[in-house]
Amino acid sequence: MTSQVGENFTKYFENWMIQLEELLKQLVIVPRETSYVNDHKSLVSKLTTHHKDYYTAKWATAHEDILAFFTPMWLSPLEIVYSWITGWKPSMAFRLVGGGAFSDKQLKNINGLRVKIRGEEEKVEREMERQQVAIGDRKMVELARIKNSDNNDELVELALKGLRMSLERVMKMADCVRLKTLKGLLEILNPIQSVDFLAAISTIQIQMRKKGRKRMNVAKFN
Repeated sequence: MTSQVGENFTKYFENWMIQLEELLKQLVIVPRETSYVNDHKSLVSKLTTHHKDYYTAKWATAHEDILAFFTPMWLSPLEIVYSWITGWKPSMAFRLVGGGAFSDKQLKNINGLRVKIRGEEEKVEREMERQQVAIGDRKMVELARIKNSDNNDELVELALKGLRMSLERVMKMADCVRLKTLKGLLEILNPIQSVDFLAAISTIQIQMRKKGRKRMNVAKFN
């Protein structure tokens, strides 16, 4: 995919990742002591805002060209392999909070949220499967109609419009589960635990990107 929309979002995403790396440095160096609670809360707020900014930009861009997010030119093949409906899989986040020292209440709330999020993931996956089946059915119907019509261009555009709207809806459903996961976990965790969690999830995203790019560079010279 080499549309102008895709190229513009690629530039945005590159800059967003650079900012994420800078924020990660702050997460790593801040002392894990309760006397620094204001610093912890400030960093959590900065990371939360950074992620919200990403989804705001993503949704605006997807409305222009939703197909760009299902064939993302800004991601490496490795990143795409580990992607779940245009982003990270929400249930993965719970693996990053499993090693902390949590109270019984926190553990209960984390487990409850995990079950809820898994249920929402399954709902999104069912909707994605339903759309894939519907897309296949629509293709057959539209091909038959196009074959017997003089207004081929209009019918093709109509079919594509329906496809775009369906994919955009599923993408937003998946993104909402991601945002619910972040919000839910940060409400359960204390400030220090939140800093550790955000550092972990940021590190994985950055390392995955660097590893994916390294593989791409190696492949170019082989």
